[in-house]
Amino acid sequence: MALEIIPVHLENEIKSGDDLIELMIMSKSGPSIHDGDILVFTQKIISKQEGRVVNLSNIKPTLLAIGISSEYRKDPRIMQLILDQSKRIIRMHDGIIISETIHGFICANAGVDESNVEEGYAVLLPNDADASAEALCRQVKEKTGKNTAVVISDTFGRPFRQGQTNVAVGISGIVAVLDYAGKKDVFGRTLRVTSIAVVDEICSAAELVMGKSFHVPISIVRNYHFNNAKNTMNDLIRPHSEDLFR
Repeated sequence: MALEIIPVHLENEIKSGDDLIELMIMSKSGPSIHDGDILVFTQKIISKQEGRVVNLSNIKPTLLAIGISSEYRKDPRIMQLILDQSKRIIRMHDGIIISETIHGFICANAGVDESNVEEGYAVLLPNDADASAEALCRQVKEKTGKNTAVVISDTFGRPFRQGQTNVAVGISGIVAVLDYAGKKDVFGRTLRVTSIAVVDEICSAAELVMGKSFHVPISIVRNYHFNNAKNTMNDLIRPHSEDLFR
């Protein structure tokens, strides 16, 4: 069977406390959920549903945030949120700030985002997107009886290539990385270090139907035969000891 990526349109803006699975099931464009489906949710709707939307008028920037923002052309309130959501700043150059988030991700602005949200507000990454994905998996099972995987996606830049791609920031019910070490290639040579971040590839594929302005915050990836595993995002984060660039 051919791989399918099915968009799920949601007409209304997501609010704190909304039942995302119920909205998905009731959506006019939402197909029925099958066993073995992978449900991909944008980080933005998870954050909105979990109340991770910040009113910037409530943010009081520190002198550090004000100083950095004046040099890097940032709103000082946004800069304060970036600092609050960062373990450390990795690089700052020409208005671009790359940080290591409190979750361990390396990304621009610690994931603080002003797109697709009302003027004067910003959205933060979920506190624990793995737990969010696990809860969604459980709700799907309760409401439909189906066994699925859930992946939460966000858009990250890449250090050595132009353009952004979608990657996983939270997972449940699916192996994060396929490790080919020890297997043979087509010429019979033993592979030593090849591993594929399948959940990132799923997110990138889903982005083709989700877009940034299509009102498609959920997609269903169907007919991909994945391994069920108790993986977490920590399985995708490269340890400092193996990181050549930090």
